[in-house]
Formats: sequence, structure tokens, C-alpha cells
Amino acid sequence: MERSARPRLRRIRALLAPAVDNWLARGYLAVVAASLGFFLYAAYVAPDPGFAAIWPWMTTAPLSTLAFLVPAPEWDSPLAWLSPLIFSVGVALAGLVNAVLLGLLARKLRPGEPHPSV
Repeated sequence: MERSARPRLRRIRALLAPAVDNWLARGYLAVVAASLGFFLYAAYVAPDPGFAAIWPWMTTAPLSTLAFLVPAPEWDSPLAWLSPLIFSVGVALAGLVNAVLLGLLARKLRPGEPHPSV
């Protein structure tokens, strides 16, 4: 690994650390993963997915609303299988950003060390 890549990797780890360093953010990521897994099962395995996309979309709102800005391929085209994957990547990124924000909020609200009253 190059030397210039190490500081960049440390910066990315520092940015993403709040997403996994407390139980609130980890629980949120577990809910996002479960809803995304259900969506992918419904999209690729189940005969009728119905409204399966609503669960990952709602668990990662408000950032997941940006996923609707990406134009989806038509269902008749040979690239129709890409549409659920593009949606899944957008939802996963939105969930990661939301988990980082939840982790930062949990850090901020965490009680500090007790100060002795003198």
C-alpha cells in the first residue's frame, strides 16, 4: 500500500467510526441490513415483490429519497436487473451516513466524566 493511501484510509476510518462504536448506530445498521435483505429477497427470489422497497426506503429516510433521483431502467430492457442493485447501493450509503450521524449524536449525548464538586 502506498504511503499516500494510509492517511486517506485513516481519515475514512475516522469518519466512519461513529457508525460502529455505539449500540444505537449498530442497531440501526442491523435494521437497515435486515430491510435491505428482505428487499433483495423480494426483488430477485419472490414471484411478486409488491411494495418491498418501502422498508429500506423508510428505514433510511430522509437521505434515501435521493435514490429516487437516479433513473431506473425500463423493465423490458436487458438491464432491468440493475435497478434493484442501484437502489440497494443508494439505500446502503444512506443508511451508513445516517448511522454516522446517529453515532455522533450518541457521542454528544453521552454523559461525560463526573466532575468533583469543590
